[in-house]
Amino acid sequence: MIPVTIFAGRTVVVFGLGSSGLESAKALAAGGAKVLVADDEPQRVIQAAANGLESADLHALHWSKVAALVLSPGVPLTHPKPHWAAALAREHSVEIIGDVELFSREREIHLPPSPLVAITGTNGKSTTTALTAHLLKSAGIDTQMGGNIGTPVLALEPFAPNRAYVIEVSSYQVDLAPNLRPTVGILLNISEDHLDRHGSMENYAALKTLVPAQIEQGGTAVVAVDDQHTRAAADRLARAGRNVLRISATNVLRDGLYADGSRIMQAANGKAVPIAQLAGIGSLRGAHNAQNAMAAIAAAQALGLTPAQIQKGLTTFPGLAHRMEEIGRKGSVLFVNDSKATNADSAARALSSFNDIFWIAGGKPKSGGITSLAEFFPKIRKAYLIGEAAADFARTLDGKVPYEIAGKLSQAIDLAVRDAEEAPFKEPVILLSPACASFDQYRNFEVRGDAFRELVLALPGLQPMRR
Repeated sequence: MIPVTIFAGRTVVVFGLGSSGLESAKALAAGGAKVLVADDEPQRVIQAAANGLESADLHALHWSKVAALVLSPGVPLTHPKPHWAAALAREHSVEIIGDVELFSREREIHLPPSPLVAITGTNGKSTTTALTAHLLKSAGIDTQMGGNIGTPVLALEPFAPNRAYVIEVSSYQVDLAPNLRPTVGILLNISEDHLDRHGSMENYAALKTLVPAQIEQGGTAVVAVDDQHTRAAADRLARAGRNVLRISATNVLRDGLYADGSRIMQAANGKAVPIAQLAGIGSLRGAHNAQNAMAAIAAAQALGLTPAQIQKGLTTFPGLAHRMEEIGRKGSVLFVNDSKATNADSAARALSSFNDIFWIAGGKPKSGGITSLAEFFPKIRKAYLIGEAAADFARTLDGKVPYEIAGKLSQAIDLAVRDAEEAPFKEPVILLSPACASFDQYRNFEVRGDAFRELVLALPGLQPMRR
């Protein structure tokens, strides 16, 4: 835990007692603050009490004595309307911040501050965060990883000399962190998402841009310039005098990093040299992962890693569970768990990365179905449809892709193995990339992915991938 000492001796209210809220309350208490907690769910308040935290009725509170409201990122700050707790704080002119802001302020009082890499974007945040941390750790750097990727930032190990932090930051967290000031601020991409919480695309894009915009003096803003919003952001940051490093998975750059096939090139004044190679790294297949890799490489370079150290880290990166996770091989058949693909846009990334695909898809359907995936249909040798979406997906595929309605995941795997082993392809791929939510048959995409992994690993003759 990182004790938060900046509010020692003062009263702080923490609202929202999920994992990040609970850790914030404990960290504040450990740092000497008087902490009062609240939540709309009584069970969470009971859990907080079991951790020695005092609850309060915020409607009856003397807000003039409150130094700050620490709001969980899951609680609406502005849209669709401010949560009542946020409205109360504003009414009494009490600042509203989040756990990332507590982390940032505490970091600043430790001199010199620990190196911090902060990563945001609509897609690819988690892979880039995990890869960046892996590169640093493989080079022998004491590295802590957390934030939106899973471990709350205040649950990480305390600040220490030569300890680096790599954190994933969501737009909800950025909204509550006006003083982030990373050593390296990474912006991967911006596409429409979470507009219910931010009110407009303009507001959402502006929040994402704050991560590279807030870099500390001498820091590096890494911006992938493969969409119109990020290109405009890079230009604005450069005009504002920020140190901007552009990266691109789709275009040759005069200055920055770009992908040339499986090579990552570093360009300066129009001259480029290769600095890394992604060929043969299964955990980093596809153009989207080239973008993720370039962002991680840029961060690693900024923190002093050599090309040899970077290449070693790339080669040993195991990838993330449920995100194009290579489970193993049975003969020539490769099994890939992409359960995280809960919509068509996510499934497109996996479908674009393989050929000769035996595709397991379906679950609880989302708006739009799979019609947007038509460009990838020629890569799919057969589809095996499960869950509530099976009939609708079958109508979309009819006459374009052979399919069977399997119903359940176990049956889909059995059918796909039968067909893939008989197929005359060099490397057939059995790909779970559902393009659907899991909630018709599984509690979440992790449980669905775990079920796929267990079923595959139980197949006779399966050779697991080493992780």
